[in-house]
Amino acid sequence: YYWDVLIGADETKIAAFRALFGDEQLDYAEALEQHYATPKADWRDSHISVYASSHPWEDWAETWAHYFHLMDTLETAHALGMSLNPVSGTHPNVYMPLLADPYEVSDFDALMSQYLPLTFAVNSLNRGMGQPDLYPFVLVPKVREKLAFVHQLLREGKQ
Repeated sequence: YYWDVLIGADETKIAAFRALFGDEQLDYAEALEQHYATPKADWRDSHISVYASSHPWEDWAETWAHYFHLMDTLETAHALGMSLNPVSGTHPNVYMPLLADPYEVSDFDALMSQYLPLTFAVNSLNRGMGQPDLYPFVLVPKVREKLAFVHQLLREGKQ
């Protein structure tokens, strides 16, 4: 649904999508069959999950869902007035000023500069309690690029 709304028949957007996610016209059933027979070993290099590597539609869906997680987390932190100012200094991995409303931030890199310290903090809290990471994902550059693409599409749609 969202792909149709945000990208539709716009050839420029379709080309941008394919450059990031791959050709969505590939046979879906065949791609899933191949995925379940032999998942891609290098999926972490460019996908948010192993399932996302199965087909461009699944990559889009997993990226889209992850974008919602990211924005909801930032929205909640914003609503709570959260910031991080560690006593050990202002290392970029752990410093986070008072958050802006993420839905008003057009620059995706600015969102990442807020999101990553927050995930570092919650993971540290969980580890301190002997629990697994609350946020176990690694946002490699290719995944960030895909997330930024979704963000840009939504910003364009908002105008």
